[in-house]
Amino acid sequence: MRLLKVATCNLNQWAMEFDCNLKNIKESIIKAKEAGAAIRLGPELEVTGYGCEDHFLELDTVTHSWDCLKEILTGDLTDGILCSIGMPVINGSERYNCQVLCMNRKIIMIRPKLRLANDGNYREYRWFKAWKQKYQLVDFQLPTDVAEAISQTSVPFGYGYVQFLDTAVAAEVCEELFTPFPPHSELALNGVEVFLNSSGSHHQLRKLDLRVRALKGATQTLGGVYMYSNHQGCDGGRLYYDGCSCVVVNGEVVSLGSQFSLKDVELVVAQVDLDKVTSLRGSVISFQEQSKGRSTLKSVSVPVNLCQSFDRQVALSNPIKINYHCPEEEIALGPACWLWDYLRRSGASGFLLPLSGGADSSSVSAIVGSMCNLVVKEIAEGNEQVKVDAIRIGCYPEGQYPTDPKEFAGRIFYTLFLGTENSSQDTRNRALKLAAEVGSKHYNLTIDSVVLSLVTFFQKLTGKLPQYTVDGGSEVENLALQNIQARIRMVIAFMLASLLPWINNKPKYHLVLSTSNVDEGLRGHLTKYDCSSADLNPLGSMNKTDIWAFMRWGAVNLGYPTLAEVADAPPSAELEPIREDYRQLDELDMGMTYEELSMYGRLRKIFRCGPVSMFKNLCCEWSTKCSPSEVADKVKLFFHYYSINRHKMTTLTPSYYVESYSAEDNRYDLRQFLYNISWPYQFRKMDELVAKLEGNKANLNKQQPLDVPANGH
Repeated sequence: MRLLKVATCNLNQWAMEFDCNLKNIKESIIKAKEAGAAIRLGPELEVTGYGCEDHFLELDTVTHSWDCLKEILTGDLTDGILCSIGMPVINGSERYNCQVLCMNRKIIMIRPKLRLANDGNYREYRWFKAWKQKYQLVDFQLPTDVAEAISQTSVPFGYGYVQFLDTAVAAEVCEELFTPFPPHSELALNGVEVFLNSSGSHHQLRKLDLRVRALKGATQTLGGVYMYSNHQGCDGGRLYYDGCSCVVVNGEVVSLGSQFSLKDVELVVAQVDLDKVTSLRGSVISFQEQSKGRSTLKSVSVPVNLCQSFDRQVALSNPIKINYHCPEEEIALGPACWLWDYLRRSGASGFLLPLSGGADSSSVSAIVGSMCNLVVKEIAEGNEQVKVDAIRIGCYPEGQYPTDPKEFAGRIFYTLFLGTENSSQDTRNRALKLAAEVGSKHYNLTIDSVVLSLVTFFQKLTGKLPQYTVDGGSEVENLALQNIQARIRMVIAFMLASLLPWINNKPKYHLVLSTSNVDEGLRGHLTKYDCSSADLNPLGSMNKTDIWAFMRWGAVNLGYPTLAEVADAPPSAELEPIREDYRQLDELDMGMTYEELSMYGRLRKIFRCGPVSMFKNLCCEWSTKCSPSEVADKVKLFFHYYSINRHKMTTLTPSYYVESYSAEDNRYDLRQFLYNISWPYQFRKMDELVAKLEGNKANLNKQQPLDVPANGH
């Protein structure tokens, strides 16, 4: 037997916060050594934090990384353990995303990334170059101060592996695992048995299963020990990295870290037998045949044994069953962890939420409640860092700390019902009940006097008094009166977020939470600079269907029964007067259902459909319920509203990224915000298809601007 103990980790790093990151790296190495591990693997770009973005273009970022690495190497941290550490490195004039393999106070090899992540949320080609000299190891001259500190002037740089006396080890960095021809295939044929994958992989609903399948598949037929390390937490942006560091042996997960946790450092250890790798490979004839014709990769020899021999006292890590969180549970946990990281690192003293009693704001309230549950649970389990942060944020007197989630929520969470004459008593009551269940400090306000003052101001200025549609007013008047209410709520929310902590003798300020979802953002069914404008939005990329499911789940599993009442209530903005024969409803206002919006969003973004492609897809999808002309009308209506409201995405509150058809234009959905709202060419092509499908040539000249209100602001 060749027994090898390995350690990988979840690290909660913070972009550009080198002290924090270095502390976590050191702690993980110390824990790995205490566990008896021969290899320690950390996440991608762990020294800097993954989310530095254009800070990677600054020489300071690379220089500071070398300083941190020097501090690691000049102590005894790497004595007797192989450490893979992620950081940016400049070779010549080219910047690379690298894994630096270190042991016994020396750098063994620097492995630059071969395949960069450059889609969706990732822009690595903006900051790094991919290593193209595939079969080369070049001589890299270490920075002078590092060379002097560790008595080493140069190190092999490039694609290859490290050959120890008893096994071979190689790095495979994040994206490379998911490419059509991943390096691990070639490395395995060259005799590599242990693969080190450092990653920066963000959370997305229902995504973990895909990642685990890729990790298991890497060694299912090739054999090997596959170590995976990931960031965990919010490192300063919209993404939440969801950990799940693991060790896979011959296609079986034998050790797995948490997906959602408030821990800054979490170690994942496994005891494996490398002879099992040899046995599997020897039993696969095709593997032996292909290895004969393999390309010869460069290697670095290290005259050290990593393994132990047979020891009957050593228990091997056995395959484990992975328990996946349901999507509703992911919503409860992921955004809650993201909010906690943002809160503790921002210097704010809590959150403030305009709680309308509707689905979106109620869900945000429940997520904050979930965060409070996590904090109290983590403190009870002995997490001293969470305890220190909670005492500071909650302003606890000496000797006290959070032991009850509702009590903690009352210290850090304000909710406001900002009602008008158009608000129903039902929503006011639901907001009050939910606030009591979560434990927030709730303010039940009526803002009619503020609304009236602005309307009166306009009347004095122009001599005209705008009216709602139900009272005989025009669409323009109706929309303006709704927007006045919505924008006043934003102003009041920010004012109270600054002043309520002062009134309650708390330092600093509260962060304002937003309550818009991805479907309404895509359609533009929100007022620019209303309560969709805030500091943070936990559900800005979630669709309404998932939000409703989360509320029904949370009513039972989070202990907030009012969420079920909210989920069953018809969604309404409540910005127009309620009459016996009229009540404002969101889906009627939008001219489309949330189910339809979700379909439009997936086709537009995930399947990259323009108007014509979307029309063709929906003609098939809805063939039993809509004629081609009806489908065309629906698609035109969607693209009309999408294009006139796209500008709203430029001011959208930073949102937790969780859905692959997010409409936020900051980094994920890169499209212009000025459109020809008639889409003349595309709509004409659609009409031609409708005429062909329905045999009605009159449709060919039907191209007319849609007679619908703009709702542009």
